[in-house]
Amino acid sequence: MSVRTAILDRVRHAQRTGRIPAVPREQNSTAAMDRPVASMIERFVAELALLGVESFVESSPDDVHARVKAIVGARSVLAWDARQLPYDVDRVLVGAARGSSLRDVQAGAQIGVTGCDAAIAETGSLVLLSGDGKPRTASLLPPVHLAIVRQTDLCDSMGEFFRERAADIAAAACCTVVTGPSRTADIELTLTLGVHGPGEVIVIVGP
Repeated sequence: MSVRTAILDRVRHAQRTGRIPAVPREQNSTAAMDRPVASMIERFVAELALLGVESFVESSPDDVHARVKAIVGARSVLAWDARQLPYDVDRVLVGAARGSSLRDVQAGAQIGVTGCDAAIAETGSLVLLSGDGKPRTASLLPPVHLAIVRQTDLCDSMGEFFRERAADIAAAACCTVVTGPSRTADIELTLTLGVHGPGEVIVIVGP
């Protein structure tokens, strides 16, 4: 028997005998769809921790500003435009580069600051739709990515986001899903962070 035949036989056998796990009833209920925001935040933060992402939950815009200022410190910043950043965060980003800045200036930034278009509770993922004032470079070029999440950005699942924002996704030039720091094990099967993007991701959840 050839290798190809053996593989196809295994696939056919799996199709006949495989079982799809049953979805618990509460996940299909209206109550689950109306899950309190606090519960989604708790799950989101827990998933972030598993991904190695540091997160902070703040109770007011002023607390968000203070946290951003403390994290950024003296580092050079590449950020979304002011109108795209939540909680008027731009006012504490003195001298930040933008998507319109010179390429070398953007490449030299030490931390990228963005908002997000969705925060997926079940996976700890951030979804960013590129567009006017929301350059992809801010979340991809700097070694550190700081994302500001509003409670209204939270979605229970990726499926929910796709259903509710289908038109926005179709209109965007690019939809980027960030699930923890960039990582690869392509080189000698050694896990390495920060090869294809930021090696550190920090999330601030605001009110």
